[in-house]
Amino acid sequence: MRTELTYAATLPANTSTAVLVPGREHLPEELFSADERTYINRQLDLKSTLVTINKLTHQLYLVLTEPKKSGTLTQEALRKAGHALHQRLTADKVESIALVDSADADAALFVAEGLVLSNYSFQGYKTEKATPPVLKSVTISGKNLSATQVTELGNLLDAVYHTRDLVNTPPNMQTASILSEQITEMLSGTEVKVEVLDLVQIQSLKMGGLLAVNQASDEAPTFNILEYKPANATNTQPVVLVGKGVVYDTGGLSIKPTPNSMDYMKSDMSGAASVAGTLYALAKNNIPLHVIGLIPATDNLVSDKGFMPGDVITMHSGHTVEVLNTDAEGRLILADALHFAKRYNPALVIDIATLTGAAARAVGREGIVMMGTANDVLKTDLKFAGDMAHERLVELPLWEEYHEHIKSDIADIKNIGAAEAGAISAGKFLEFFTNYPWIHLDIAGTAYLLSPDSYRGKHATGSSVRLLYHFLSSQATA
Repeated sequence: MRTELTYAATLPANTSTAVLVPGREHLPEELFSADERTYINRQLDLKSTLVTINKLTHQLYLVLTEPKKSGTLTQEALRKAGHALHQRLTADKVESIALVDSADADAALFVAEGLVLSNYSFQGYKTEKATPPVLKSVTISGKNLSATQVTELGNLLDAVYHTRDLVNTPPNMQTASILSEQITEMLSGTEVKVEVLDLVQIQSLKMGGLLAVNQASDEAPTFNILEYKPANATNTQPVVLVGKGVVYDTGGLSIKPTPNSMDYMKSDMSGAASVAGTLYALAKNNIPLHVIGLIPATDNLVSDKGFMPGDVITMHSGHTVEVLNTDAEGRLILADALHFAKRYNPALVIDIATLTGAAARAVGREGIVMMGTANDVLKTDLKFAGDMAHERLVELPLWEEYHEHIKSDIADIKNIGAAEAGAISAGKFLEFFTNYPWIHLDIAGTAYLLSPDSYRGKHATGSSVRLLYHFLSSQATA
């Protein structure tokens, strides 16, 4: 269920309202009686950051939004305040809430972001005792806010919802072909054109990485081309997003252990979902930027037909790869897509993938591993967008010495390096198939959480959609 997000210049009477104040000196006297202000000040003295007043016909909340050391940290604190408010609204069974910013700033937008993301729930397969979120609508009001800002935020959060839905879908409900159908349906009604290449077309392109990973499956792979090219695009060379679309990953013959490894591998297509979600947000908000999304999709199963450790495969680029681990499959399908991207003469290519456990172990669920060959300006812009979305980027090096990790005795390269620097050797593998400015985002630690984390929730988070949207929308106006 989507949460409706709207703007109102003035609010109707008797509406449950959350008043945002950066300090007690901003407490609006017209909204609270003298007794209520005394009660609020007493609660603030007790270090409360969320105060509730029951007005009988509706609830009135005061949310303290004191600024932090930096603007981006303040924004994140506001999102978390939105999460805390959501918990209170759920307990109070409030269906509609208005957010009013007493300081006439944009704090309400960030509180709404945390509130709406916290309200996400995936319940499509429950048949009994389903408890959908109580909160149905959020209205934002403030002198310095506009309906355009609220609509833009609403479309972006809707994109995150769509992305989470794709990732949370069970693997028996999402083959590669079904994923293509889901993405096509999701993007219908937008200016994004979707082309789905089938098995015969993939074979004609000699995408050996994608075909090898798919060998064990009875379900055909797909290669999805999503193109958003508005008439007023400001870039002459497109930005290409490449998303890993492994709809389920057993590890192949290099089978994964279980529990807590194979169990949640429906999330191995999170990069693909993020690409689709980002393009949805860009199109819904009419961002003037030419962006192409490439999504190779397949499952990675176990059978006597499957590719094996020791195999040598020929990639779409014509290069040969010695397969030493069939669980290092994501880089194989991404490599075909990265070579395919060359035909667009891109200004920048960003791939997004749940690629390595090494990245998750390096930075945990608190950050995204980044590496690449793009110039420092683009990397700095992307890192700033990460700070804005609190999807922070940790850059790892791609020193030439790391290429030694993927040298093969019998082929051009091998698909796995040593245990040390595992995230980087995966990046070096991908770099081999690029000849343009390129950035790799490893979202293995952030895409799917096994325990709740504030407004990111539990399970699919929609990782990198807000980050990429902020970055690409800024590039459109640069």
